[in-house]
Amino acid sequence: MPEAYRVAILGATGAVGTELLKLLETRDFPLKSLKLLASARSAGKTLIFKGEAVPVEVLEDSAFADVDLVLASAGAAISREWAPKAVRAGAVVVDNSSAFRMTDGVPLVVPEVNPEAALSHQGVIANPNCTTILMSVALWPLHQVQPIQRVVVSTYQSASGAGARAMEEVKQQAQAILSERTPKAEIFPYPLAFNLFAHNSPLNEQGYCQEEMKMINETRKIFGESALRITATCIRVPVLRAHSEAINLEFASPFAVETAREQLAQAPGVRLVEDWQANYFPMPMEASGQDDVLVGRLRQDLSHPCGLELWLSGDQIRKGAALNAVQIAELLAAKNAVKSPAAV
Repeated sequence: MPEAYRVAILGATGAVGTELLKLLETRDFPLKSLKLLASARSAGKTLIFKGEAVPVEVLEDSAFADVDLVLASAGAAISREWAPKAVRAGAVVVDNSSAFRMTDGVPLVVPEVNPEAALSHQGVIANPNCTTILMSVALWPLHQVQPIQRVVVSTYQSASGAGARAMEEVKQQAQAILSERTPKAEIFPYPLAFNLFAHNSPLNEQGYCQEEMKMINETRKIFGESALRITATCIRVPVLRAHSEAINLEFASPFAVETAREQLAQAPGVRLVEDWQANYFPMPMEASGQDDVLVGRLRQDLSHPCGLELWLSGDQIRKGAALNAVQIAELLAAKNAVKSPAAV
């Protein structure tokens, strides 16, 4: 009988936290006990797990005393403060924030790409950024056939990337505009309904926003290719859930479209979606709620003999966050590697 684990979800009441809860149930992760942790404003709330109401507990110093595994999705500041405490208490932390992604010695893991990296953890494993995860799942199978030399990616990012409150804000903005009222923007800097704008993360001196730099640096780390040439342009679009990406790839020599299609058709975590007669390709509406990254519209880049184009849509909350974290947890459980340095 497989070992069962005492699991805590940190940030349990957020969009990713509630998705983590659903996945632990539907994927039947080997649970011995479950603890739901959140801020003081969630005190007294309950969430349903396998038909039972589970109380949400306030995060405090003793929270990790009886926990083997923490699935954290409460933001970078919270993770920086509490993840080390969880590790010292004997837990392994799979962290969904940006806090540790580029920290030396902390594995940054997409299970379809670099599962072995998770096994080298020292108590913390980082979950990559949502757009990075979706792109990595689609590009890795091609990179194995012929190394990618350059990536040019443009993202079309939904409101879900900023959480449940952002999704609600877009709905309210749409209602306001349709009622000829002025839409209000609180979560985003500008109204997103019937609009789009550059990703709302800080810009560096080179004009790249934080989200774009995440895609560049994280992909290099996951692929183990520090010199991989990548450039990104990240845009918020008025879609509730699931991100999309237009990707241009450059190789050292021509890469046959049919070879790429064959590789992606059998790749884990990918579903090839192409009906050229109907002009039907991946859409965020159909990617929402799905585990797989939908990939399609593979074609030769007419401007470059060694270039390929592809388009993808993937659920940011699911594979772009919660599912990837649960898959990492499953990987650790299968290898009996849910062990923090403090517990060894």
